[in-house]
Amino acid sequence: MSYESIQLQIQDGLARIVLNQPEIGNPFNEVFCREWAEVANELSDRADLRAVLISANGKFFSVGGDIAMFAQNLDALPAKIKQWTVGLHMGMARFARLDVPVVIAVHATAMGGAVALAAGCDLVYAARSASFGAAYSSIGYSVDAGASFSLASRMGLARARRYVLCAEMLKAEEAAATGLVDFVVDDADVLAEAEKAALRLASGPTRAYGDIRRLFRTSLGRPFEAQLEDEAQSLARMGGTADAREGILSFVEKRKPKFVGK
Repeated sequence: MSYESIQLQIQDGLARIVLNQPEIGNPFNEVFCREWAEVANELSDRADLRAVLISANGKFFSVGGDIAMFAQNLDALPAKIKQWTVGLHMGMARFARLDVPVVIAVHATAMGGAVALAAGCDLVYAARSASFGAAYSSIGYSVDAGASFSLASRMGLARARRYVLCAEMLKAEEAAATGLVDFVVDDADVLAEAEKAALRLASGPTRAYGDIRRLFRTSLGRPFEAQLEDEAQSLARMGGTADAREGILSFVEKRKPKFVGK
């Protein structure tokens, strides 16, 4: 399936997603919001999927919300926002539920919802010149795209709240210090390093990765005893997988495992 605002290529189990409206800064506009859900749907149906790599074309990673689109719809904004967030938020929810790791390469400025998107990924690579902005309150808005969850999960509740309330702009190293970014690398290397990580994950134990993602997503919202039981049930399920068997045998035989994602 082809998209207007996004490039999608799937090869050898790795889905490469590229935000592709560079001439206007890759905004979260109406077409992107709709297509983000469509891409999530397509990926969720792929039995061969083993990892996702997200990047962007152009001068910006993403300028976030499309302010021009807001300005053109001022009198109908409440209804329009509900319409636009149907696709955006459903896409975010379905990406969170994918059974595969998601890696992102932020090569330049990311704003608003794009920061929330990055924070929701499993590994965040940032170019040294990249920056991460929370300008919601600067225009009188609250947050979207799961920012209240993903930022708090990465930065801690108090730090994430300050970041948004004060409309902070963090340089890559500052973002790494808060936990928002995992790896800061030279600008010329950011995509290659992120791709290397994504390919490594794509050759790993996919089902185990999926359960790890689910367990951490629910960990802070469930009683400790319930989380312990979920861990036990997950571990038992993994014990019956081909990859777990391969992992044990390769360890005993002192060789590198060859995982097949099953």
